[in-house]
Amino acid sequence: MARRLSLPLLLWVSLVSLVCAQDGSISGPTTSSDAAGYSCDPSQCQLPNCNCASTSPPGGLDPKNTPQFIVFTADDAIQSYTLDSVNQFLAHRKNPNGCVPRMTYYTSISYTNYTLVTDFFVAGNEIADHTMTHVGSPPPSEINGNLIALNSLAGIPLSSIKGFRAPFLNYTADTLRHLYETGFMYDSSASASIPVTVADTDAYWPYTLDNGMANDCLMVEGTCKGQLKLPGFWEVPMYAFFDRRGVGGPHLMDPWLDNPNGGSSLNDSATLEYMKKTFTDHYNGNRQPIGLYTHPIHLSRTYPGVNVNITTINMINSFLDWAQSQENVWIVSTEQLLAWVRNPRSVDQMGDVEELGKGCSMPDIPADEPICNGIPQNEEGLLSHCSFAEFPFYTCYGCPVALPTPDNPNPSQQQGSGSGDVRFRLPSNCSTPFWDPIGGQCTCSSSDCAFQDQSRPIGPGGSDWVGGGTGGGFADDGDDGNGDDGSNFVPFSGAVGLGRDRLGGMMVGVAVGLVGMGLGEVW
Repeated sequence: MARRLSLPLLLWVSLVSLVCAQDGSISGPTTSSDAAGYSCDPSQCQLPNCNCASTSPPGGLDPKNTPQFIVFTADDAIQSYTLDSVNQFLAHRKNPNGCVPRMTYYTSISYTNYTLVTDFFVAGNEIADHTMTHVGSPPPSEINGNLIALNSLAGIPLSSIKGFRAPFLNYTADTLRHLYETGFMYDSSASASIPVTVADTDAYWPYTLDNGMANDCLMVEGTCKGQLKLPGFWEVPMYAFFDRRGVGGPHLMDPWLDNPNGGSSLNDSATLEYMKKTFTDHYNGNRQPIGLYTHPIHLSRTYPGVNVNITTINMINSFLDWAQSQENVWIVSTEQLLAWVRNPRSVDQMGDVEELGKGCSMPDIPADEPICNGIPQNEEGLLSHCSFAEFPFYTCYGCPVALPTPDNPNPSQQQGSGSGDVRFRLPSNCSTPFWDPIGGQCTCSSSDCAFQDQSRPIGPGGSDWVGGGTGGGFADDGDDGNGDDGSNFVPFSGAVGLGRDRLGGMMVGVAVGLVGMGLGEVW
């Protein structure tokens, strides 16, 4: 069926097109050694749960034996056009282990189609928090509400939502403190704004805030000089590209939207030149990661009213083709990068990194009947269509009576006349591809797929949120007032448990292709 677009969404996209080109731009260094006042003793701060801010590879690896990572991320709403946009860069690629590259989507839920979030996650990609309504310096309700809504209406396990990026990269010390207190593993909002070829570069490998921040010290008060100590909480810097002006010519998010070399117009050839140069500086140096940080709407060929230059798309693919032609280059999500940093392996041991195998295996899903579980071919005819005037969406988990908001992120579920109309939200002990939200049961009872999600202190007054239920409450007691919520289902005989130290979240890799993730009629 043809995709249909609502007028409110079209108006929103027009505004986003004007604003987001400047979302994440920087004009020069955001820190200095004096401003950072950073000190860390590597003998006392050791992996996997502590790492000093350093330009050298973790674990004492020789740079020549260190893989070169390209971190691929996207920000904002998830729609069919955004998935089409990232597919054109990743779907046809393979990492050195033969797996399709995976990426991180920093998701805000305004104008998001929840079922596509589910599908993208089950395909092995990372879903991270970007606030509910895309506000900088966000209050806790914006961060917590997004966790609750993504868990309730997209079925993302709480333990799998590990990362955060601030809209406009606008965060405060309170933002980082709140992320730490509510069980996030990392933030990726800080800028690495000085080239790796400069002696005082701030292009640090990901590090923990046991000794405070070392990035953005000229921009964010109260985070540096050891003022903000958050043990075990990671900062994953965003690594800028630099044009011929060097430190005076940084390009961070959507670099292809910037005029290169101080010019007055876009120039794909010049952009490709400085992207290759920056990559080479990293590759021939200490192999700090490089990042492609995108707002997919600016690269969409399927969204009406967005005019993207095909030459720009071809240029980005040319860059990735060239980069992948180098030895030991991996395109990864942020969580995959962190999994490696916490347990670094040399280039000849990369086959042992379990997290990099996402996309190379399928979960064992019973095929005797359809199930609304994030695998598109299993979901046909089972999705709930939530036809709100502001923005409609689909979900496996039942339509709420109102759009989620920071003050009410888990509205009651709409109730129909038949019992089959009620959908059961993901419980804490069954992972997304195995949960049947219509039958309220887990399709897996084997210890091989044992799962135990973590609770997060994000409910009213800081109470624990554990998921489950049918909407309209916090199922911390196993009953939200709407009947049996399925959260007491305990099918597994094997040992279970996911702590803060485990990056797995979902314990299966899923090889659903990125291509065709849209479900036809999206709007």
